[in-house]
Amino acid sequence: MTPKRIFLTGSSGCVGHYLAEALIQETPHELFLLVRTPDKLKVDCTVRPGIHLLQGDLRHIQQFADLLKTIEVAVLAATTWGGPQEVYDINVIKTQQLIGLLNPQVCEQIIYFSTASILDRNNQLLKQAGEIGTDYIRSKYVCYQQLSKLELADRLTTVFPTLVFGGDGRKPYSHLSAGLPDVTRWIGLARFLSAEGSFHFIHAYDIAQVVSYLVDHPAQDHRPRKLVLGNPLITVDRAVEEICAYFNQRIYFRIPVTRWLMELLIVVFRIQVSAWDRFFLDYRHDTHQDPVTPSTLGRTTRYPTLAHLLKERGLQPDNTIAKLRSSQS
Repeated sequence: MTPKRIFLTGSSGCVGHYLAEALIQETPHELFLLVRTPDKLKVDCTVRPGIHLLQGDLRHIQQFADLLKTIEVAVLAATTWGGPQEVYDINVIKTQQLIGLLNPQVCEQIIYFSTASILDRNNQLLKQAGEIGTDYIRSKYVCYQQLSKLELADRLTTVFPTLVFGGDGRKPYSHLSAGLPDVTRWIGLARFLSAEGSFHFIHAYDIAQVVSYLVDHPAQDHRPRKLVLGNPLITVDRAVEEICAYFNQRIYFRIPVTRWLMELLIVVFRIQVSAWDRFFLDYRHDTHQDPVTPSTLGRTTRYPTLAHLLKERGLQPDNTIAKLRSSQS
């Protein structure tokens, strides 16, 4: 395998840590990791030669213009969830500016991270995402629309992660993994509820395995491609059943959670609900066509079930039962 020159943004984030680790440990490629704060990157970059830490910010991507002209694969995982102007500047303007600095004669692939939240069940753009989505989601919607107009659009591989889990003692937790311990507080109630809905999820480790594969397998026909990253869909009821089975919690009966009951809970508990949240109260089945995992590409998916996620997060059934009983006494 001939080593390639790879430029990676977002290395210090949850997914970015797994990407950097996989590319360092499993490939011979020369890596250029752009990070704002090098101390936040907990991956060992000294295990082999060819690893370069670049301290910088997408806001000033122009300073790397000469380097970017030599890059063969750009993996764009950096994003921000800040205020509206910052989100648009980083997630749209600066992302496109970086792509514009790549050399069409050298660059063979751009792997761009979007989000499955901007896609409908047929993997087409979900118009509501562009109209009432959060600032972050609208920025991803707009950016994806505009990428097709760029000179290097034919080198583009867009990945759309679904619900992302991941993190450990050395890697930052994703928002969802950080909240997994709360399962111990609510599983006793959730097991008696039934709700319509379905979704996909994927662990950041498995995302990195997909990207590692894509780096060495660019599209052969020079046409843009898009991949939704996620395990096969799982219904909400099935998810509760799997979590209860993991924690040895029996389900005796289930009460359907209807739309009016959800509205009542919103009022009673004074829950702040945005237009985007209300859309998903009705949309419910946040699913997509042909989701991709490492197994799809001939590799092993390490976290194919919710039980795998709970175990990896350190939530053990025996400890959880003890906590539940303690909180109820």
